Amino acid sequence: MTDYNAAQSELKTLRDFLRWTTSRFNEAGLFYGHGNDDAFNEASQLVLGSLKLPVNELPEMFLDARLSSAEKTSLLRLIEKRIEQRIPLPYLTNEAWFTGLPFYVDERVLIPRSPFAELIETQFEPWLEHPEQVHRILDLCTGSGCIAIALAMAFDEAKVDAVDISADALAVARINIAKHQLDDQVNVIESDCWQALKPEQQYDLIISNPPYVGADEMAGLPEEYRHEPASALEAADNGLALVKEILLNAVDYLTEDGLLFVEVGNSDLAVDEAWPDIAFLWLDFEFGGHGIFMLTKAQCRDFQKRYAN
Repeated sequence: MTDYNAAQSELKTLRDFLRWTTSRFNEAGLFYGHGNDDAFNEASQLVLGSLKLPVNELPEMFLDARLSSAEKTSLLRLIEKRIEQRIPLPYLTNEAWFTGLPFYVDERVLIPRSPFAELIETQFEPWLEHPEQVHRILDLCTGSGCIAIALAMAFDEAKVDAVDISADALAVARINIAKHQLDDQVNVIESDCWQALKPEQQYDLIISNPPYVGADEMAGLPEEYRHEPASALEAADNGLALVKEILLNAVDYLTEDGLLFVEVGNSDLAVDEAWPDIAFLWLDFEFGGHGIFMLTKAQCRDFQKRYAN
């Protein structure tokens, strides 16, 4: 068991805390699935972030700086929560990064980690041939608003509608929209999927990272994921219920040349098995990630004809 009282008295410098925290994280066997790959990077982000120090380019002279008693107490409290309660790091610091941008997060929203980041940074190249012609974008199941905000920055002439069923999630999205000064470009809409949207509003891009985890996969998730809102992770029908809802109606909201991109993660095989007549284009990622497909409006129309009942 970690002796936090001993750490309070024995650890002095920033270097001490970085080494000690890394060792304790390794010892505890934590799961790293929210932005870091190992104990050292997780410890560095927690220690430096809590002290309001630069995480990426820390001056060497800071390593032997001593921490005040108050700083030690605050930092050790966060370390204890990370180890004993398995609370994900971004919930402890209330900050997560996506497409190189900082976002406020808390337990009302999922922690950003989507491979959509890579697609947004390249403006969906090569599938989107004329990014300058993108005027309206829909982000379904926006959560923290990170995807909608990143889209607004990548397509700075486009209007973005950020939709979610959760009022709590949208409260966080509004914080982030204000943080990035995008109130005039990103519009928040509370809606159960398409319910509050009007078909006369057509979109050049529809992006969605909906709940797609089935009950069996949900039961086997690491403890860290238990702190995230289950309603943003789990979906009925082996994770496909909301995906089907999106596919059945997307054609009504896409412009003639519009494209639909949906993330389904580990449910990719289930998607192909459920709807074998649809030629889903599964995208590859240079920096890791999987489970995002693309459909054209014509393919969405075909889906609606085949599977609406």
